Amino acid sequence: MTHARQPARARSGEREQSENGNGKATATASRLQPISAKIDLVLSREIDDYAEAKGITRSRAAGQYLAIASETLKGRAAIPAAKAEEVLESLEGVRTVVELLGPPTFGLMRLLSHWATQGGGLKVSEDELLAELRTVAGDEWEQALSEAERDLHLALKKARTEGRT
Repeated sequence: MTHARQPARARSGEREQSENGNGKATATASRLQPISAKIDLVLSREIDDYAEAKGITRSRAAGQYLAIASETLKGRAAIPAAKAEEVLESLEGVRTVVELLGPPTFGLMRLLSHWATQGGGLKVSEDELLAELRTVAGDEWEQALSEAERDLHLALKKARTEGRT
């Protein structure tokens, strides 16, 4: 990418004084700066599609893409590597627990439905009982996840609040 360098004051969006043709100073607002960049075809088409979908010019779409990219890069830099590692380790722990609990849980449901229908006391088939077990288990799982997400949200909110004071 190439672009003309301006003084820092002009780049920051502040007004600067310049002389007009008759020697008098006038205030001029900084404006968007043209740039030139070579990008791959896929990104070019993506920008074109974005511009068309939003009903804006290709130039404005490219500018919005660059602004979003800038924010994303700044956001990435704000996450410390140690914190990212901590989150990844936590996720690995959750994955291990799910791998340990998942198969036995499904096996237990299958065995319970089989044994319950073998006794002859139920008026439903093994498949019907298994379907009911899965439905109830799914509902319970959703409730547990919802409660866990709510607790996590509250804990994060509390941590942010305590961090600001």
